[in-house]
Amino acid sequence: MSERWRLWGIRLLALGIAVGIWFSVSLDERRRLSEKVVEASVSYNRPRGMIILDPVGTVEVRLRGTERAIRQLNPDLVDVEINLARTPEGQVTVPLGPDDVLTPDGLEVVSIRPNAIRLELDREITRRVPVEPVLVGEPAAGSTAGTPEVLPNQVQVTGPESLLTRLQSLQTAPISLDGHAVPFDVLVAVEAPDPLIQIVPPSRVNVHVPMTPPEIRPDALRGEGQER
Repeated sequence: MSERWRLWGIRLLALGIAVGIWFSVSLDERRRLSEKVVEASVSYNRPRGMIILDPVGTVEVRLRGTERAIRQLNPDLVDVEINLARTPEGQVTVPLGPDDVLTPDGLEVVSIRPNAIRLELDREITRRVPVEPVLVGEPAAGSTAGTPEVLPNQVQVTGPESLLTRLQSLQTAPISLDGHAVPFDVLVAVEAPDPLIQIVPPSRVNVHVPMTPPEIRPDALRGEGQER
């Protein structure tokens, strides 16, 4: 056998050994299991006409899989879905299990923390609520603001019955009086006091703010007449 063929044989043998080692390591990695805890978002399939008070947003899920699967795991792909379609109004404790967790293929749910969450469902209602304007700042020197007029003076809102029955009024975003000396109008947003309360569009109202200019003193007028 020539020297050239002998060198090629050695090279092929080395390549075969390298491939064998890589395959062995890769196979071992694919078989070796690992675990990881991720923070999974929670979504709810709530009953129609119901609202969840203080819903739990995330839970911890421990997952098991091969080292490669765990290393390549995107936590955003892990979700917990809770079906409340037939849950009555009031407080309820919902147990959480592996069937409630959506994960990429090849991963196993080991545990969920907490393994149960306590929720309260309230009826969703709609009502009209008065709007109160909020004035801030200082008018131009000597000017004063009168009682503002809001159009429309009520807006429609939806939300949990327990919150809306106690709601007396809504406020606008702050309206600045800085530098104003004459009446003015402004289109301003109505602010919801709670994330569970939604304002039915349009969520802006027009506010007319009457302004009284500074009074001119009689002695100042006499002074002007004498100067003339």
